[in-house]
Amino acid sequence: MSVFDILFGAMPTMLYSQFFRYPQIPQTDCLGKTIIVTGANTGLGKEAARHFVRLGASKVIIACRSVAKGEEAKRDIEATTRRTGVLEVWPLDLVDYDSVEAFATRAEGLERLDVVLENAGVNTQKFTIVAGNEMNVTVNVVGTFLLALLLIPKLRSDSRKYGFTPTLTMVTSELHAFVPFNERKEPGIFTRLNDETKSASASAMASRYPVTKLLEIFALREIAREHPVKQLGCTLNLVNPGWCHSELARELGDSGFAAAAFGVVMKIMCRTTDAGSRTLVDAAISHGTETHGQYISDQRVAKVSPLVASPEGLDVQKRVWHELSEKLEGIQPGILKNLD
Repeated sequence: MSVFDILFGAMPTMLYSQFFRYPQIPQTDCLGKTIIVTGANTGLGKEAARHFVRLGASKVIIACRSVAKGEEAKRDIEATTRRTGVLEVWPLDLVDYDSVEAFATRAEGLERLDVVLENAGVNTQKFTIVAGNEMNVTVNVVGTFLLALLLIPKLRSDSRKYGFTPTLTMVTSELHAFVPFNERKEPGIFTRLNDETKSASASAMASRYPVTKLLEIFALREIAREHPVKQLGCTLNLVNPGWCHSELARELGDSGFAAAAFGVVMKIMCRTTDAGSRTLVDAAISHGTETHGQYISDQRVAKVSPLVASPEGLDVQKRVWHELSEKLEGIQPGILKNLD
């Protein structure tokens, strides 16, 4: 599949979505629910947390690296919703596996856990190895799935205890359809992504964020394929918020031609942060077990990229999950048993 095929295959769908689809405000009642939102101190995560509070959630946990920034977000949300005593700020750093494990251990003490919205992510253009992987890979893939697998036993336990089906929603991107993902042709996909001699160029790093979103889709789909809702005790799904005003483009800076041009394009193309957050909330609370392993876009189950949906894609999907699961086992031996 050529770059031309990729771009012109995915572009019409993206443009139609951006200009002709506008996410509806979620109305699903969250009374009694406890909800975790990662990366909720700013951007889409913060606005999603605001919606959950507005919808009556009993407890909404803002999970973020900076507790101070989380507290600022908490005060802002409380002021606009006029609800206090609902929000809690918990530290979570996805590049620090000890932090992820400590967060999951703390979550075990919650009376119940209904929803986990994994929204936190980075889009850095600078190649840096952190916690054994390139930064984007560590945060968007390894840390994100480490947290998911550590929280699944809690979700399963509460499902059985209270008789409901929790949801773990992972925020991905339609950009997964815009990358050729040539790394799949290498013997080790993660090895290639973590090889500075092959992956540190400006062009390679420009596609790194979309590649990590594609890896998320592959890995979650394979987990869902191998483990049905009845076994996991929860629904796993993916959501594409569309192209929105968010913090992910902050590394472009605020000066220079590239930043200026990008700013103009964003004003024309992008959804508001609130509009994007509506899709996150919708995926987390407005659908049922039929979305297990599914990709949700514009508040409905949508098609993944041709590569992901192809027979080759299934083979790549299995490889991605195999390689990722080995990494997760290396971080915490026995963690894969959490899926059984």
